[in-house]
Amino acid sequence: MENNAFDVKPQIDSSTNTNPLDPEEFKRQGYMMVDFLADYYRNVSNYPVLSQVEPNYLRKLLPKSAPFDPQPIETILQDIQKVIIPGITHWMSPNFYAYFIGNASTAGFVGEMLSTGLNVCGFTWVASPAATEIQSIVMDWLAQELKLPETFLFSGNGGGVVLNTTCEAILCTLVAAREKVLNQVGKDKITKLVVYASDQTHCALQKAALIAGIHPENFRVIKTNKSTSFALSPESLLSTILVDIENGLIP
Repeated sequence: MENNAFDVKPQIDSSTNTNPLDPEEFKRQGYMMVDFLADYYRNVSNYPVLSQVEPNYLRKLLPKSAPFDPQPIETILQDIQKVIIPGITHWMSPNFYAYFIGNASTAGFVGEMLSTGLNVCGFTWVASPAATEIQSIVMDWLAQELKLPETFLFSGNGGGVVLNTTCEAILCTLVAAREKVLNQVGKDKITKLVVYASDQTHCALQKAALIAGIHPENFRVIKTNKSTSFALSPESLLSTILVDIENGLIP
């Protein structure tokens, strides 16, 4: 595209309903969005999986500052089709074979719409009893499906929470382990803590260790080999831990 897709500012009628929670406007825009996404999935296999745009293409198409006036949903959807879709790597394409499979579903879309629409903030039981209790129940279901010990269930004084990403879960797990050890040895010993991983572990663990305050030199990478299908060797892990203990470090 040679011209800025946002050069022309649409004129907003002064009678336009700007109530962010107007039920009728929500219904109208909601139908349009569902139609837009349905058309996208109907045609996604026709797009090149890997985007064909050049780096910084979008900066040339977007205005230099945030727009002052709102735009109608019709214009927004046109802009998305014209400007955003060409810059997407289409994970949901049936021709996409990299990283991991597309994991979206109709149930996921509808469930997310319901969750967003109810706008529940479930940070305590009283803030939303249903949200707190359904999470506890579903997490117990998951633990049972994984055949985890009773101590992992809420009913067994365990329990867990739903997190947004694997990386977030890794960080939370690492922070929990850090705090458990520091409560035993003293907060001032954080520079002596050591984290262990195999050379097949995702880099998210090393990043999480850095965020959690683990010294970069205290991140141990244990070598694996083909003969054990690249599994972490208990013997190699133990020998590495023993050396660290001898040197005054804390696994």
